[in-house]
Amino acid sequence: MKRLGVLLSLSLLLCLLAAPVSAQPKEVVIGVIYPMSGANAQAGVDNKPVLELAADIANGAVDIPYPFYQRLKGMPGLKGAKVRLIFTDHQGKPDLGQAEAERLISQEKVVALVGSWHSSVTATASQVAERSGTPFMNPESSSPPLTRRGFKWFFRTSPHDEHFTQVMFDFFRDFQKKKGITLKTLGVTYEDTQFGADSGKVMKDLAKKYGYEVVVDLQYRARSTSLVAETQRLKAANPDVWMPTSYQTDAILFVKHFKELDYNPKMIMTQNAGHISPDFIQAVGKDAEGTMTRAPFSTDLIVKRPIAQAVNEQYKKRSPGGKDLYDFPARAFTGMMTLLDAINRAGSTDPEAIRKALVATNIPGDQLIMTWEGVKFDETGQNTGVKGIILQLQGGKYYTVYPFESATKEVIYPIPKWSERK
Repeated sequence: MKRLGVLLSLSLLLCLLAAPVSAQPKEVVIGVIYPMSGANAQAGVDNKPVLELAADIANGAVDIPYPFYQRLKGMPGLKGAKVRLIFTDHQGKPDLGQAEAERLISQEKVVALVGSWHSSVTATASQVAERSGTPFMNPESSSPPLTRRGFKWFFRTSPHDEHFTQVMFDFFRDFQKKKGITLKTLGVTYEDTQFGADSGKVMKDLAKKYGYEVVVDLQYRARSTSLVAETQRLKAANPDVWMPTSYQTDAILFVKHFKELDYNPKMIMTQNAGHISPDFIQAVGKDAEGTMTRAPFSTDLIVKRPIAQAVNEQYKKRSPGGKDLYDFPARAFTGMMTLLDAINRAGSTDPEAIRKALVATNIPGDQLIMTWEGVKFDETGQNTGVKGIILQLQGGKYYTVYPFESATKEVIYPIPKWSERK
């Protein structure tokens, strides 16, 4: 009887030794939801190479010789598991973004989602992630309510419209003081998407707070075929500053109508998006001279950040036409690297482990390509280390003009009238 007991104990021990102890995953599969076609495909097309670059850094295929990147090399927390990205195209459609999120989670078994540039698509896709308990990393959508829904699985590395719009009004204050001029009236135009509506509200709220009169408050249909009536209203009111929120096609159309109708705003302060896109600059060229925009990143500041230089060298080899890093890919890269760092620290592809690692994120600013204080999320999933800057289009390129101590160019003001341009 005693001998039988010993044999049973040995048998049990052998079974326990043979059983796998927490097997490490061989792959880390991440779903990426961006516009790859349609009116705003530029965002997806330009972001894809930099997101692939981030995965290659994690997989040890590209060497960026800085501590943050070295600790991710080969994903040591997962013992060398390889990162694989699955790209999907939402075409700027919230319902398609939602469907793709559902497919990626249920069929592709992704461990996290990244996207989706359009705030309206991010809203629907992240709802799917929240219901399923899947981490959702948002590198750039700027609608403030996205981090006010009480979501547990949503994280945004970029500034939102309140951060961005605040830096606009800080600029107005400091520029008036510096130049001895007065800005009193604003013309606020915004498209009828979530991005436009939320941006318009923030601009009007801050205008009221700081004592500016909004003489034009105009919401228009996104991707309009004509914006002549809107241009005529702006021209009649002639605000001191025009403040548009538009994606590329509408931003281009406004410039064309301004020239046709000889409307000459003295100052243009835009909400990024369509006005920062390379296809906007290519389409309107010198006709957009003097346009200003809020931004979290600027190409002209790359020379001041060695890490950004190293990443930019890699991006130029991969990007369409050998482009430099600019706002869109810079934010996408930062979001993806933040997610990969969390997965590596989690040491697991378990969703809850990744979520906890994201909550604990604390990346110092000197380890980023951005000019931010760092990446650290508050209880809503919003990065608290963000900072905004103001750029101005001069000679076909955007340059930093604010904060003044970081500026690489002086502000052009007023913007020359059409009759005065060469």
